[in-house]
Amino acid sequence: MSVVGKNVLFRAKIIYMIMALVALSIITKATYVNVKEGDFLDSVKRGQSLTDIEILPNRGDILAADGRLLATSLPMYEIRMDTRAPGLTDKLFNDSIDALCSSLARLFMKDAQRYKNDIVAAYRAEKRYHLIERRVDYIQLQAIKQFPIFNMGRNRGGLIVELENIRWQPHGGLAGRTIGFQTKDPYGNHPGLEGAFDTWLRGEAGVGMVQKMAGGGTIPIVGAKTVEPKDGGDVVSTIDINIQDVAEVSLLKRLQHHNAHHGTVMVMEVATGEIKAIVNLGKDANGRGNYIERYNYALGESIEPGSTFKLMSYMAMFEDGKLQITDSVNNGHTGSVTFFRKAVTDDGRRETMGWLNVEEAFAHSSNISVTKFVDRHYRGKERQFIDRLYSMNLNQKLGLELSGEADPEIKYPTSNHWSGLSLTQMSFGYEVRLAPIHILTFYNAVANDGKMVKPRFVKRLTRHGVAEKTYDIQVIKSSIASDATIRKAQRMMEAVVEYGTAKRINTDMYKIAGKSGTAQVANEKYGYRDRKYYATFVGYFPADRPKYSIIVSIYDPKVNGYGGSAVSAPVFREIADKIYASDPDMRETLKPERRGVMADVPASKSGNHNNLSLVLRELNIPVERESTVNSTTNWVTSSVNGTKLELKPRTIERNLVPNVVGMGLTDALFLLEEREMRVSVRGRGRVVSQSISPGARVTPNGNISLELKIEN
Repeated sequence: MSVVGKNVLFRAKIIYMIMALVALSIITKATYVNVKEGDFLDSVKRGQSLTDIEILPNRGDILAADGRLLATSLPMYEIRMDTRAPGLTDKLFNDSIDALCSSLARLFMKDAQRYKNDIVAAYRAEKRYHLIERRVDYIQLQAIKQFPIFNMGRNRGGLIVELENIRWQPHGGLAGRTIGFQTKDPYGNHPGLEGAFDTWLRGEAGVGMVQKMAGGGTIPIVGAKTVEPKDGGDVVSTIDINIQDVAEVSLLKRLQHHNAHHGTVMVMEVATGEIKAIVNLGKDANGRGNYIERYNYALGESIEPGSTFKLMSYMAMFEDGKLQITDSVNNGHTGSVTFFRKAVTDDGRRETMGWLNVEEAFAHSSNISVTKFVDRHYRGKERQFIDRLYSMNLNQKLGLELSGEADPEIKYPTSNHWSGLSLTQMSFGYEVRLAPIHILTFYNAVANDGKMVKPRFVKRLTRHGVAEKTYDIQVIKSSIASDATIRKAQRMMEAVVEYGTAKRINTDMYKIAGKSGTAQVANEKYGYRDRKYYATFVGYFPADRPKYSIIVSIYDPKVNGYGGSAVSAPVFREIADKIYASDPDMRETLKPERRGVMADVPASKSGNHNNLSLVLRELNIPVERESTVNSTTNWVTSSVNGTKLELKPRTIERNLVPNVVGMGLTDALFLLEEREMRVSVRGRGRVVSQSISPGARVTPNGNISLELKIEN
């Protein structure tokens, strides 16, 4: 080998040795890092993908007064798939994907091919958090866990299950607005008990640790330190589900009868102030005439109370010593009187003309009488009149637990809006504004012998069944007036029902005390030209031993009358009748002569004879049976005959379409489905029509439609 060749070979060896040393150095360093610093670097890597998450607690329940559920949280699940699960091989996926998609399609009644297309696309894209279904219930979840692939669990089958709680009201819309929602309504309020007691119901969130997954989603870190959540407590409300149901059905029926825009009903327990029922129904926005709970009119709608305010005016005069219940005023014979060029009328009603004493004037709701009395005693002393109204707490908010309470508006004589007309207009309920709950609270105070108690919606707060806070009776004012004034007010309210404007709801079963009110509603732009009215009746029963006070207020009745006595008083009577019929304690406290049967026998649905007879016996309703009705009669029709309910046999043939008109839905479905007919239903109440005439030959699996209606 030449010298040149030897030099080239030597240099090559030098370069090779240098490269070998560099390679050895790299290998040594990599080994050191892996062995000595691997755990540290791995923790750093994982730390970059770890995050704390909020662990939501279980939200508490809202309960009725007797413990029945009004709102609760149902566990629902979100199902996702980790297509890169460690044990999910291509073979397992390809062999079982068709079976998985077929199973999902059967469970959720969807297209299997669509499931397959979506899951295969996610698998190819290596998605680690692919959505399968939302809002899956527990039974569906158990089925999913048995499906192909998913039955391998999370690591091999990629099944990811995430819990979410859905708020559910088991009684549908019953007391829906009072129960409330977890979000704000369009008016910016967080309504109902859900909003008022959100902190208590919500509980305290915990903290957990998860690792983020590529493509979205997270994986809990087993063994990571967590802060356990504290579940929310329960709210026991004052709502009586039975009274609530009666109030809602009664109001709905009346709204439909008068084609009214909206209405509200509240039932309050006199002694305690507990709200046993509160209903707010208004026409839905689509104009189809359906009524829904969309706004809390009872608390939030400030209205001119109309003639219901006359009680306050008369009580002010009694309390100031300016008037006695036997004092009289001459209303003249024209049915009209003018103050500052403004006519005040009694609509030409003959019973309000001529001389009337205070009781008669109140019973017949004479506008002329009250304006003359107030003008006579307070003209030039307007502040004294308003101060007396203020002393009865009429200008103060009630400070309710629920949001949205309107501000009472009773202006003072120094107000820029005060005029020469204000005194007389206020005397019969104009130029003042109160929410229905303010009116009810005042009338309840009269029933409660002058003690004004705060309306209550909640009895107690509990956790795991143990009461942690109890809401006792809260007295707003120990006495709104003297005993003498209260007794006069009570007597005048009884006269309204005995012989006055509300005599149509008088009953021999128990005494009712109350006041009707009809207020024309002013339009901001056109004044009172629209001819829209608020029809109100407010009072209490039994008048001799008051237990419940009720207010019914209906806005814009368009047909079949518009006054409080014609529109709202019948709702009061229907609710009172049904409470009386179902409350044996109330009947026992009444005088013996008042424990009889109902003077106005309630209409009953036709139906099964045995079931109907049992109910009628329990309610002590007199029944007159046709001679052919006996213990073997299965089906009967019912109709009111004077003071009794008359039952007649209804013949039902096996192979003929039965006559189910007049029946409730349960009995109608029983008879029709027994004949293998397919029934579709529209409406609620009793059956008013059927698409196939009674007596026609039954066609198995034939379709028949029923229309139901709540009738007067």
